[in-house]
Amino acid sequence: MPASPSTARAINDRLALRLLEQDGPLTAAQLKTLTGLSRPTVADLVDRLQDAGLVEVVGESGSDRRGPNARLYGIVADRAHLAALDVRTDSVAVTVADLLGVTRAEATLPIGSHTGTRFAVERAVALLERTARTAGSAPLHSVGIGAPGLIDPVTGELRDTAGLPAWHRGLVRELQRRLSATVLVENETNLAAVAEHRSGAARDRDTFVLLWLGHGVGAAVMLDGRLRRGASGGAGEIGFLPVPGTSGVPSSVNCEGGFHSLAGSAAVCALAAEHGIGAGDPPARDGLREQDPAAAFAVRAALHAGADGEAFLDELAGRLALGAAAVVSVLDPGCLVLAGEVGRAGGEILAARVAERLARMSPLRTEVRAGTLGGGAVLHGALFAARDAAQDAVFGTGG
Repeated sequence: MPASPSTARAINDRLALRLLEQDGPLTAAQLKTLTGLSRPTVADLVDRLQDAGLVEVVGESGSDRRGPNARLYGIVADRAHLAALDVRTDSVAVTVADLLGVTRAEATLPIGSHTGTRFAVERAVALLERTARTAGSAPLHSVGIGAPGLIDPVTGELRDTAGLPAWHRGLVRELQRRLSATVLVENETNLAAVAEHRSGAARDRDTFVLLWLGHGVGAAVMLDGRLRRGASGGAGEIGFLPVPGTSGVPSSVNCEGGFHSLAGSAAVCALAAEHGIGAGDPPARDGLREQDPAAAFAVRAALHAGADGEAFLDELAGRLALGAAAVVSVLDPGCLVLAGEVGRAGGEILAARVAERLARMSPLRTEVRAGTLGGGAVLHGALFAARDAAQDAVFGTGG
């Protein structure tokens, strides 16, 4: 059955907006070519989008051409703003951007382990509000939050998780209560996978596993372009994976004895010390130390430490391959991304070592890549989540 005129107009408008987002600014003639629509149909949709305040003239296509055919149309990016939060165990980082994802303001705030829950929540909310004001007067439409721990796949709420501060859950609830904006929360490793898929190391892959290497370890599973969260939201809790080489086995409330004991921050730093590699104490960045700098700096130091560094990198690669082999044997993703600060610090050198050891343990061919976004991947992913929600609502570009 053919679509009704109103449905056809909505489909055409969504297509045009998507093209303007990805490739704009564009002229009407370029929209005609890219959409395959007739000239009158394109003229009508441009008028509709302008009348709705979604599109505006932003220039002309060339100095030697004047008139309607030369006008360049672009999305009204400041129609609304969106925010991304990276909530760590001892800090929160905020980015506010426009509808095209261009950053307008950003800030970071350390939150000490002894800070009371109520005070920590108030400080984090105030940070977001100040950053949103700095970004401009556009209303805040959507907020994406990346947090450690499990997200309930039914309710979308951050679940109580042992070892995480109580202010995490309090912050999510308070933002949902105080803001008129849509508030979305997602596991930080899942958001890192979204970011590496959309703008990082896995842009050409719809199926891959991301291995997060930071203070702790985690994994995110992307199959056929979709995140797989599991029945309880716990897909990828690889820190609890039993592996050889540890002093025990993990429990339901503690991942010590699991893969975390081989590849978490403390384990990487201890391994570096055994090989005479110093982690150092890097200076603070923007008043906030990069999450887990010690392990990342140890890996960077090893790259320039001669024979001791080579031995350290070889042993670290062997440890990472143990956890990776278990994931690969079950999912056969074809691609593994070593993400987080440690994965980025090791770069292609560490990735190549992991790939070589993984090939010895698994018959399944797996490419190993270094993540390109480092610790910033969580904020990038949260921004993508907020941006998708805002564009679906404001532009009507949802599927």
